[in-house]
Amino acid sequence: MEESRREKKVRKGTGLVHIYCGNGKGKTTTGMGLCIRAAGFGYRVLIYQFMKDNSTSERKVLEKMENITLLEGLVQEKFSFQLTPEEKQERLEFYNNQFRKVTRKAAEEDYDVLFLDETVYTIRAGLLDEALVIDFLRNKPEKLEVILTGQDPSQALMEQADYVSEIRKIKHPFDWKQPARDGIER
Repeated sequence: MEESRREKKVRKGTGLVHIYCGNGKGKTTTGMGLCIRAAGFGYRVLIYQFMKDNSTSERKVLEKMENITLLEGLVQEKFSFQLTPEEKQERLEFYNNQFRKVTRKAAEEDYDVLFLDETVYTIRAGLLDEALVIDFLRNKPEKLEVILTGQDPSQALMEQADYVSEIRKIKHPFDWKQPARDGIER
């Protein structure tokens, strides 16, 4: 009797795929926490943030940590709804190329954990090809743990995951127009 994909993963101790999704605050923070845990254990961690510039507060701390590599994103980034059709096409090409570069680096340099922050949002915004992501997840290096975040992953993407955790908003200061605060939301 042939072992299922999940049974093989458990038996071999291979890297799994995590998706942290939902409309609540804390998806990136959860992914970053897992990266810190992994680095503390001695794993090599690679982080890339889609749709964010290089000024997020967590970067300032993580850049100083041993075993964590943060790759640079765009110097300035707009929300997807602010992009013109031409800019959206440019971003699609840019992010598809970035995804290929980042995943190639993770594989070639033998990282243990790859965190692709806001991948799900970038796919949903039409700025990253979901088929490219799914193909990578199906063929990723066996030991590589992969973390994806963002709202509303497709069923096809969730089928590639071993963990899917939803962070649900009950209440949020954005509801009463409170802007994002440095050190808390960004």
